[in-house]
Amino acid sequence: MSQPPPLLPPQPPPADRDDDGDGDGDDLPLTPPAPQAGDEVTFVVSADAVGERLDVFLTKAFPDRSRSFLARAIDRGAVRVDGLAARSSLKLRAGSQVRFTVPQPPRDGPAAEEIPLDFIHLDAWMAVVDKPAGMVVHPAKGNWKGTLAGALKWHLERAGEAGGLSIAGGPTRPGIVHRLDRDTSGVILVARTDEAHHALAKQFEQRTTEKTYLAITQTAPQFDRDEINLPIGIHPYQREKMAVRRDHATSREAVTRYEVLERFRGAALVQVTPKTGRTHQIRVHLAAIGCPVLCDGLYSGRTVIEPVFLRLPAGPPLLQRQALHAASIAIDHPVSRERLTFSAPLPADIERMLAALRSVGS
Repeated sequence: MSQPPPLLPPQPPPADRDDDGDGDGDDLPLTPPAPQAGDEVTFVVSADAVGERLDVFLTKAFPDRSRSFLARAIDRGAVRVDGLAARSSLKLRAGSQVRFTVPQPPRDGPAAEEIPLDFIHLDAWMAVVDKPAGMVVHPAKGNWKGTLAGALKWHLERAGEAGGLSIAGGPTRPGIVHRLDRDTSGVILVARTDEAHHALAKQFEQRTTEKTYLAITQTAPQFDRDEINLPIGIHPYQREKMAVRRDHATSREAVTRYEVLERFRGAALVQVTPKTGRTHQIRVHLAAIGCPVLCDGLYSGRTVIEPVFLRLPAGPPLLQRQALHAASIAIDHPVSRERLTFSAPLPADIERMLAALRSVGS
């Protein structure tokens, strides 16, 4: 197996360096310190690495980091190849310069936390949870506690229960096969064994899962049903956002279908079926057609919906998070292969918002 070139530039210590203090100058050169988080390191692609995927190339250079961890770093823009942002799947060419800003190493797995969870389904291989809005799926910068992963560890691994959750996703993502944004509620799958994890992940990769979301949009779409086919990439200057971007190194195909279920004055209830699974896909696509998800702080500009927004009498806020709910998912069971569909009802805050919209008419 080919090995990546050394970090550049490797600077040997001076020839007369005497590190053991015996005065004879015969010490071996010290090993250069390992790059730390935040350091920028540079590789030049050698002939024997030509054609390798970028994520595979970096995995060889950082064997203590998983390929999935490095792929996520690439997708977040931590790597530039010949000065340009690149995808994990980029095939490398001889002489290309790879600049990598070393990310924080993965932390230890989350501590088990006694947080209530609503299980829709539970068996020896998988679980399905109705995730509440406001819960982060797995630990990340600024969100180390109160996560779904920590709650799952308490529910499924407490009392010494062996093999409670898959570890295929790494220590910080026990059981996590896919994600929902923090403020998106609804159905999320969890793998309890590595075998189940790989089987479920393959279905997402091959797009055989069927995911259905319900969203309230700010303003109503022009058409009763349509398909949005617009590539999505990293936002050009706001790192926490994604954007519709054509012909950019980070751009990836993204397809979303929607159907209007109910129209209101200045809003609509829509059923959304994403055919691909890009970060923030539904939120970006609906915003791109002029109908952002209601109360989506990133893409609609509103973080709270007060009654006055609907010209109703003053009162408590109607909604304080994006009106997006993962209503159902259909998958093949990872062991029995039986086709299963799991659903989660609309949560109280979105029902309250819909009741208010209906009260003011269309």
